[in-house]
Formats: sequence, C-alpha cells, structure tokens
Amino acid sequence: MAHIGKMNHLQVIKKKDFGVYLDGENLGEILLPTRYLPENCKVQDWLDVFIYLDSNDLLIATTDTPYVMVDQCAYLKVVDVNDMGAFLDWGLPKDLLVPYNQQDKPMQSGHSYVVFVYLDESTNRIAASSRLSRFLSEESDYFETGEAVQLLICGETELGYKAVINNLHLGLIYHSEVFTPLRYGQSIQGYIKNIRDDGKIDLTLQLPSERTRDTLGAQILAHLEAHGGTSTLTDKSPPEQIYQQFGVSKASYKKAIGALYKARLIRIDKDKISLCI
Repeated sequence: MAHIGKMNHLQVIKKKDFGVYLDGENLGEILLPTRYLPENCKVQDWLDVFIYLDSNDLLIATTDTPYVMVDQCAYLKVVDVNDMGAFLDWGLPKDLLVPYNQQDKPMQSGHSYVVFVYLDESTNRIAASSRLSRFLSEESDYFETGEAVQLLICGETELGYKAVINNLHLGLIYHSEVFTPLRYGQSIQGYIKNIRDDGKIDLTLQLPSERTRDTLGAQILAHLEAHGGTSTLTDKSPPEQIYQQFGVSKASYKKAIGALYKARLIRIDKDKISLCI
C-alpha cells in the first residue's frame, strides 16, 4: 500500500515525454516528473519516491527526500505568512502549510519552529502544527528506565525543558538534569529517567548512574592514557569543565573516579588525578 507523506517503493508503468507514471497501488497512477528521473530509468524499474500533493492538489512523486515526513517532528523555518497561515521550508518546491488554527502562537517569517507533520485525511493534504500536544501523548507505559531515545527540544518551563521523544511523546528534562545549555529546536540523544505514577515521562541526558560509572570509568582511563597518565579534572573541578569533557554531571564523575580509586587504578591528588603505574 502506498502512503502520502512517506517514502514509497513503486514501479514505473508508463513513460512519457514529461516524466513517468508509477503504480501507486491504492492511490492510482502517480506522475514522477522528468526532472526527478534517475539516469536510464525505464518501465518496470522500481524507484524510492516521496508522494504529496502539488500546487494543483494533484498527487505527485519526487525522488527528493524532504526534511521531515508525516508523523514526524522537525525544526523548520517560516519562509512566508499569508491569509492561509505560515509556510515552512521542508526541502520541497511546495512549502509546508501551518494553518492558523494549528499555530501555538502566531508564527513570524524568518523564525523557526518545532512542528509535527500530519496528513489531513479529508483532503489528502500534508500540513504541520506547532500545537504538539494535539498529536503527541505526554503519557506512556511502555518505555523502560534507562532506554535510549531521540529528543527534540520544543520548549522550556519553570521546571525544565520539554522535549519530543522519538516523534511520539512529550517528556520533561528537569533543570537539575541539564549541565550544558540546550536550545529550542536542538536534537539530542537522551534517556528515560522515570515514568511517573500519572504516566508522565521524566527524561535525563545521562545514563542511569550504575551504567554511567562503568562506561565513564573506561572513558576516564582512556583519557588519562592519551594525556600522559595525568588529568587536572578532579572532584573539585567546575561542573561545566567535567560536562564539556565527558558529558556527565559532576556527581557522576566523582562516583566514577571514586570507583577507579578503590580499584587502585588511579591516584587522586588535590589538583590532579593520575594512573597508577
């Protein structure tokens, strides 16, 4: 079955001067214009194409890949605003519409926003919305603590940063879990910290402490070996320096070097740590 707003693997069934027609299965025949044709394309070839509606609201295919597809989120720039709404650059000739009733706040030309891309099934038009909570759930019962997830920063509250999780859910990274500045629209890997009793999702940018210490310990030893066996990063160093080097909190770093010290793999001095020879 072919899907509007997604990549599809379709077969060429007709060739014309202006392009080829693809077997769109449930969607019927779909035109792929000449400018998108691979070299030496012929009938019966199979092509990977993206399907959407052109400016005349006719189904059309392209071999170009847009920045985002239906049921995904992205950080996109507004290139125009008119009576219909705001239009985003999503990497295709026809810009992506955000209707006014799908704007969390009025969008401005030249600004970028985190949006969810959806298919209006009544018109088959692809559109976008910055009202993320209309499409993404803030609750889940299937994530596991420590599970790695892809995050897209989509806002900030008094408690922390709101983030889109794997294009499906919304979660929160508390300010206490952030050790480097995050920006709106930033993509970053994170982890599930906890699922609260109400189903809401707490996030962290670090692995849970047990796993962090094991991985971090190996990183610290490798860092020491690469720098002559000595480092000036100690348990007294500023959190920002520790995060810049290892991407973890000061508390995690202290636990990791403490474990290495107990294992007699390093020495801890006032102004440095060193490999035990």
